[in-house]
Amino acid sequence: MNTISTQGVTVSVTTNYLPDYSSPGQEHYVFAYKIDIRNNSEYTVKLLRRHWYIYDANGVVREVEGEGVVGQQPVLEPGESHQYVSGCNLKSGLGKMRGTYQMERLMDGSEFTVEIPEFTLVVPYRLN
Repeated sequence: MNTISTQGVTVSVTTNYLPDYSSPGQEHYVFAYKIDIRNNSEYTVKLLRRHWYIYDANGVVREVEGEGVVGQQPVLEPGESHQYVSGCNLKSGLGKMRGTYQMERLMDGSEFTVEIPEFTLVVPYRLN
C-alpha cells in the first residue's frame, strides 16, 4: 500500500491486476486500484477535482482530469474517510500512476491540493 499525507488528508492506494479482463496477446492489461482518502485534519473538506498522470512502459503518458471521483464529490468531516475503486488499462503490462486531488475547506472556501502517492501497475509475472 502506498500512502501520503498532505495538509491533514491521507491518501492510500492498493492495486490489483485483473487477468479476466485483460488480453495480453492484444496488448491489453487491466488494473484496478482502490483509493482510501482519510480526513485527519480539523476541518470539513470536499473533494472537487482529480488530476492523474498514467505512465505506460511503452512510453505513452496519458493525462486525465475532471470533477470528483467516480461521479462523486465526497465531503469528509474530520476523522471520516471515503473509499472508491477505479481502473486503468495499459498496453505494456507495466506502468505507474500519480496525481492530485483539488480539495476545498468548507469553513472558508479555501482550496488546496492533495498529493496522490505514485504507485506501480505490474502484471504479476513481470515481477520475476
